[in-house]
Amino acid sequence: MTLFREAGPGDFEHVLRLYRQLHPHDPVLPDESYAEVFAQILASPGLRLFVLEADGAVVATTYLNVIPNLTRSASPYAVIENVVVEKTLRGTGLGRRIMAATLQAAWDAGCYKAMLQTGSRTPATHAFYRACGFSPDAKTAYLARPS
Repeated sequence: MTLFREAGPGDFEHVLRLYRQLHPHDPVLPDESYAEVFAQILASPGLRLFVLEADGAVVATTYLNVIPNLTRSASPYAVIENVVVEKTLRGTGLGRRIMAATLQAAWDAGCYKAMLQTGSRTPATHAFYRACGFSPDAKTAYLARPS
């Protein structure tokens, strides 16, 4: 049995564990730095951090950003980030479950579109996002980083 829900303060270690699977080469900061940002995310309107539980364990997470907008009849849009499924459970349908629920949360918030980006070059990752309803042909994404 699975449960989709918003993350709470007690999910900090679980989410951090999943994020370390997403970016294993990121430098590790002192836990209090992560805890401060986690608390800020949970307290920010428009930012929603979700988790998926399976048999009581947090096995997946997504991060939904609902952004106010003055176009499209003032309908907000969504950006989905940090999609992670426990590495030992990938390919079991949990990713589709959390993505479907995250998209439904965006539609329930009145968003007229939801976007995400991936840096993955793995064909299976792209096939997964297409199967979740995302089109790679609708827009072109560009990324800038500080130099």
